[in-house]
Amino acid sequence: MCHYHYPSLLMLSLCHPILQLDSGDSLQLQPALGLRDFELVRVIGRGSYAKVLLVRFRQSERLYAMKVIKKELVNDEEDIDWVQTEKHVFEQASNHPFLVGLHSCFQTESRLFFVIEYVNGGDLMFHMQRQRKLPEEHARFYAAEISLALSFLHEHGVVYRDLKLDNVLLDVDGHVKLTDYGMCKEGIRPGDTTSTFCGTPNYIAPEILRGEDYGFSVDWWALGVLMFEMMAGRSPFDIVGNADNPDQNTEDYLFQVILEKPIRIPRSLSVKASQVLKGFLNKDPRERLGCHPQTGFGDIQTHPFFRTIDWELLEQRQVMPPFKPHISEEFGLDNFDSQFTSEPVQLTPNDEDIVRKIDQSEFEGFEYINPLLMSAEESV
Repeated sequence: MCHYHYPSLLMLSLCHPILQLDSGDSLQLQPALGLRDFELVRVIGRGSYAKVLLVRFRQSERLYAMKVIKKELVNDEEDIDWVQTEKHVFEQASNHPFLVGLHSCFQTESRLFFVIEYVNGGDLMFHMQRQRKLPEEHARFYAAEISLALSFLHEHGVVYRDLKLDNVLLDVDGHVKLTDYGMCKEGIRPGDTTSTFCGTPNYIAPEILRGEDYGFSVDWWALGVLMFEMMAGRSPFDIVGNADNPDQNTEDYLFQVILEKPIRIPRSLSVKASQVLKGFLNKDPRERLGCHPQTGFGDIQTHPFFRTIDWELLEQRQVMPPFKPHISEEFGLDNFDSQFTSEPVQLTPNDEDIVRKIDQSEFEGFEYINPLLMSAEESV
């Protein structure tokens, strides 16, 4: 199954523990953290698979995002693999400054719960809609932090496969946090490939469209698309101008453009910006920036566009972000869509007939508590 537009699920907090559950949802299948340990504050996101709530962890009073997935929607082997992969990647991501990490997982008879870092500075899509395009200096900072996050995932055998503006969050200080690991592929060693057709259409690499086996190269292509969007204020495959011709407004036409049309770099961009975009947006993955088997990520770090970056300081979050998100009100909801935050905070009652049909054995071992986070909270 191709999770096409897997929801970009953001994150949020305070006392609003209104919860509509039936007896099935109040029962924990194993002694672990559960709904009783969290106050539900606000809805902050929603997609076809999940709902995201801002919650407060009662033990430490800290705010987290809680991603809630109905088990009835996870109903075949591929879906169950996807949930397991997302959990594993979340666990690994907890060790990196530019990836959204995991606090805990638990389940009820009807739902799965991921408790994850609350990142409240808004996503890059939200900010791009307000600014239209970014100065090259800003784009360089975000691209460098994103590339460190991607390199970390690749070193751990994970192809991300869903880099896009709405999956790049900014934290309270303005640093990047990648989120949403629903399309990740695990277990890819250097030289290994996979072949699933997936991704968000505008960011899909040519090798995926050609039906070729692929590896980490697809993430560097997507970074090129994202950098183009940041600096040019539009997609490199912008076909909106052809709206008069319905044939040129289809996904198939978009894919044809990605595969065949040369990328036109705006003349307003610097030579170095133009070079780095051409490097990432090379349609041949063997020639693409970041894809050399031996020197891959090093080639990105030493590229003239990134030469002013101190990569060690950057990874330690010691480089000042170019923009600090505006966060005023108590829970930091300024950067979330009011269509979500105005919803009542509740989980719908269970349909007992549906719950009875769920094979609970598929979700054995889902519970998890991040030992690092918990020990830090106990010592507060």
